[in-house]
Amino acid sequence: MSAHGSSPGPKAGRWSDLGARTLSAIVLLGLGGASIHFGGVAFAVFVSVAVGAVFWEMLRMYDADLSLSAIGCGAVAALTVFVSSFLPLVVTPLVLAFPLVFGAWILERQRRSFLTMAGWVLFGGFGLIWLREAYGVSWTFWLICVVVATDVAGYFVGKHFGGRKFWPAVSPKKTWSGTAGGWAAAAVVGLLFALLAGLPANLTWISALVAMASQAGDIAESALKRRLNVKNSSQLIPGHGGVFDRFDGMLGAGALCFLIAITWG
Repeated sequence: MSAHGSSPGPKAGRWSDLGARTLSAIVLLGLGGASIHFGGVAFAVFVSVAVGAVFWEMLRMYDADLSLSAIGCGAVAALTVFVSSFLPLVVTPLVLAFPLVFGAWILERQRRSFLTMAGWVLFGGFGLIWLREAYGVSWTFWLICVVVATDVAGYFVGKHFGGRKFWPAVSPKKTWSGTAGGWAAAAVVGLLFALLAGLPANLTWISALVAMASQAGDIAESALKRRLNVKNSSQLIPGHGGVFDRFDGMLGAGALCFLIAITWG
């Protein structure tokens, strides 16, 4: 067999996951876009199911022997996020505490780490639902577009230019070029929404901040996976790994936007 037919070259291997990654992203964007459009129960269900799946994945990452109890905790997390989205904001922390207590109870080790990560996931998921109900479709689509643009630009710019690693001890694949590319893409998205959707003019630099929050969410999950010696949170989404692998940035952005909204309005 000739060298030309023996195996794909390094360049082909670099983009080998692009097909599955793109198809999965299209499906997720379709479902997410439809749920954002309809809002209310539809969007609350979409986000709540995602949070429940993340809880199941996290518990399995901490302890691979957990089975039905991890599924049960994931179901409780999904239910509490869904219910809390229709309750007064003042009681939300009490409702969201249930899956935290449940998860800490079934874990025998690293409970503090779990509570930190799980608290952020619940907070970010609830923040996404709250943003849609409080600010409407345009703001929610802006947030989603910023996170997607950050991820896509970071992927392609990082793959193309490579260069110095951003934080090799935590996320060895991320580069400074990809990170900066994500910031730039987010700023462009903010500018377009300001010009075309009538959103505030300062959305350009706010979008860059949201991009950083999205990347921080991704890095936080990467740090957890390295700590627990896990490659992917699961294999539920082809080309992306698990739900946590796909939604970590969205949860980081949702948490930041919720904080900004309730602090400054």
